[in-house]
Amino acid sequence: MAPRPQRGLLQALLWGLSFFFSLPGPVWLQPSLPPQSSPPPEPHPCHTCRALVDSFNKGLERTIRDNFGGGNTAWEEEKLSKYKDSETRLVEVLEGVCSKSDFECHRLLELSEELVESWWFHKQQEAPDLFQWLCSDSLKLCCPSGTFGPSCLPCPGGTERPCGGYGQCEGEGTRGGSGHCDCQAGYGGEACGQCGLGYFEAERNASHLVCSACFGSCARCSGPEESNCLQCKKGWALHHLKCVDIDECGTERANCGADQFCVNTEGSYECRDCAKACLGCMGAGPGRCKKCSPGYQQVGSKCLDVDECETEVCPGENEQCENTEGGYRCVCAEGYQQMEGICVKEQIPDAVPSTLRALIYLAPETTQCSRYYSHPHFTYVGTKMQRGEAGLCGKQVAELAFGSRKSGSGAGLIHSRQASSRR
Repeated sequence: MAPRPQRGLLQALLWGLSFFFSLPGPVWLQPSLPPQSSPPPEPHPCHTCRALVDSFNKGLERTIRDNFGGGNTAWEEEKLSKYKDSETRLVEVLEGVCSKSDFECHRLLELSEELVESWWFHKQQEAPDLFQWLCSDSLKLCCPSGTFGPSCLPCPGGTERPCGGYGQCEGEGTRGGSGHCDCQAGYGGEACGQCGLGYFEAERNASHLVCSACFGSCARCSGPEESNCLQCKKGWALHHLKCVDIDECGTERANCGADQFCVNTEGSYECRDCAKACLGCMGAGPGRCKKCSPGYQQVGSKCLDVDECETEVCPGENEQCENTEGGYRCVCAEGYQQMEGICVKEQIPDAVPSTLRALIYLAPETTQCSRYYSHPHFTYVGTKMQRGEAGLCGKQVAELAFGSRKSGSGAGLIHSRQASSRR
């Protein structure tokens, strides 16, 4: 019978296992965290206070008839008058004024709860507008409509129609912001009281302004027609109250690279690449070259590819030239393959159906080892054939005979013989 493990050792093993499993799993076993995104911007305190007051008022509407409606009108009126301003009702409203996930609302309510209670029991009659009393007068988080900033200054255009009614006053209604008018499309000026670039006054009176779009190329105009232009947009020139496209390619305004040519567009231009045959060009294609690229020659008005293979450019034995666009390359002739930088004749193995052979030889005209034929999955290392690409660094021919494919046997015997010639 096998010996029982010592008690102390068993306890140590159990403790070690429990400690191991208490550790966090490997990185690849832990759940991947979702990609981090930037948190949404916090709302302005004034907006939080306004939302709190709106929710408080909805709570008042919800609780005004709670637990009543039983039919005894006199009794309900008596009880309702007591409940209307009771602490019970205030508690019920405050319990539901902030949603569970609205942290900013809860934080503001915690800071202002005593003020809300003071208003509820003592200030309702003289200050019925809770928003004005709490958010503007007491907490000083908000400004009246049409004003902005710490001192609640009037927005451009006045408090009645900030930004003329055609824009948004930055910071309006809060104790922040610059008061700058963000005008609607087509309007401009400090208080959005003018028409912006590309628009003209279609209608105006003491309180109303309508701005309509100019013709496409006009920056300023007196009407919608092409001939009503007073100022042109960039890339256009004013001519007899019309805006005419400037051809930058015919002036020094275009700034294209040495191997690019200029194409004029409406109000602008584009730089496009020259043809491969060109060193500098005046337009698209090999017929617009300023000078031909290396590997090309001038034939008539075009730069055409030079066929380098018409001359002796591949000096290697058993090599042939292959022309390419703007150049050439040297490749082994058919029936030859490149080995160690030279083209050697391909050797087809013996057509023995049950075996495959891998032969390696030493080229007699060089001191380098070259492969005459090899199986792509084996190589000669020392005195053995191993998996890899074939090669030989000795003066012997190595031959590997594989077993029959039908029998599924592995590699057969490895033997060698003295190399007397290439074959």
